[in-house]
Amino acid sequence: MQKDYNSSSSDSNSIFDKDTKYVMQTYGRQPIVLDSGKGSLVYDIEGREYIDCVAGIAVNNIGHCHPLLVEAIKKQAEKLIHVSNLYYTEPQAELAEQLVKLTEMDRVFFCNSGTEAVEAAMKLARINTKKTDFIAVEHSFHGRTMGALSLTYKDMYRDPFKPLVQEEMFVPFNDAQAISDAITENTAAVIVEPIQGEGGINVPSEDYLKEVRKICDENDTLLIFDEVQTGFGRTGTWFCKEQFGVEPDIMTMAKAIGGGFPMGAIAAREDVSFGRGEHAATFGGGPLACASALASIEVIREENLVQRSKEMGEYFRSQLSDLSTDGLVEVRGKGLMIGVQFDRKCADIVEHGRRNGVLFNCTSESVLRIAPPLVITKEEIDRVVNVLEQA
Repeated sequence: MQKDYNSSSSDSNSIFDKDTKYVMQTYGRQPIVLDSGKGSLVYDIEGREYIDCVAGIAVNNIGHCHPLLVEAIKKQAEKLIHVSNLYYTEPQAELAEQLVKLTEMDRVFFCNSGTEAVEAAMKLARINTKKTDFIAVEHSFHGRTMGALSLTYKDMYRDPFKPLVQEEMFVPFNDAQAISDAITENTAAVIVEPIQGEGGINVPSEDYLKEVRKICDENDTLLIFDEVQTGFGRTGTWFCKEQFGVEPDIMTMAKAIGGGFPMGAIAAREDVSFGRGEHAATFGGGPLACASALASIEVIREENLVQRSKEMGEYFRSQLSDLSTDGLVEVRGKGLMIGVQFDRKCADIVEHGRRNGVLFNCTSESVLRIAPPLVITKEEIDRVVNVLEQA
């Protein structure tokens, strides 16, 4: 008889033991086993409820197990799960059209994750410019594969794996002049997150990205926006580039694109596109992933989650700014991509949250990253703020 993996009879300790024994220990996990979720809430294997302010790290934008997404996955799984990209499928063509309209760009390429999207963007920049170098910014995070790792700032991620695809070329964030000074005749592209995620929810000044766009144009250099974390309504617009009125040449996407189903993509201008045989991905744009993404986009649109992200984000930040919590330095962000800066490490706040029914994530050591599903309610936000105040 086939085992039902959807119903668990294990306890947390037995799962901890199996993980410790059989899984490569690359993650610093919180000591809970998550078992189910709905909307902004998740439940552990013992039935305890948590407000999820991590959302798979800005992945579950439409909430956990949205009925429309679940139904779309079921229907597609019963019809066609995978075929080679040697053949056309309707979900891939439909999703490509949707993404071109949403991004206001011309062509897309599908892959499986954010780091793959960055790798694809790097290859695309090199083959189009015939140049080899990239400029990234301090505190950036673009992924952990060897190419993307070359553009990721933290030494702890980079140093054990040197030599990388290129030598270090990082300039200060929010400093356009530094980019201008660093560009050479061999610079293929500048890559930047419109709002830095892993670096601490760092929001640039209003004109920074416009200045970077101008510098790239003057130097015949491509501009890549990494919208892996900021896309699909997270910052209160479909994509964060809209916040600053700047168009990149190439844009990376992942995380929330599939509503929780793993997927990545890049979008690019017509004259900056791969030709036949220049790139490929076995699972890129598979029918199941594309059906998930189409459903997720439909939910965001039908439930007006982009506007909701803007409104709930403003409410959330205003409530957080009123806190009298010791050590709180600054609340920043856009939409429901929020950083709460403390004057000390915030790991203890993450633990306090978990013990009191809220899941937080600490990034850049002293920044509490808050990125809940866009369906979070005011009542849930108030509960989160109360837990933080107790901390």
